[in-house]
Amino acid sequence: MSQQALSSKVNARRDELLKLSNGLIDAFNRHDLDGVMAYFAPEAAVYDELNGTVNDGLAAIRAAFAPQFDGAFGEMKGQPTAWRGLDLLHWEGDQLVRKVTYAKARAPLFE
Repeated sequence: MSQQALSSKVNARRDELLKLSNGLIDAFNRHDLDGVMAYFAPEAAVYDELNGTVNDGLAAIRAAFAPQFDGAFGEMKGQPTAWRGLDLLHWEGDQLVRKVTYAKARAPLFE
């Protein structure tokens, strides 16, 4: 494969990953738990929480997200808050197989 062909392939995948990641973020910002869950791989999804809890499978991931979407940490506004952290998103094709959260807080601090 030529350098130009490889570069084109890499750029196309980067654009695809950006679109997928932005779609996931948009679903979070819309408070759409079903929309968020639609991105996770049905057979091989893992959500590794900031507290070290590992949720394996869609049912466990949904249960882990439910308090956040039910307002247990305050209102999610889709804008920057007191939250300081990051998520690593591991995609296989167009499916999210692992979401790992790192943060400088014990729980999201939505205002």
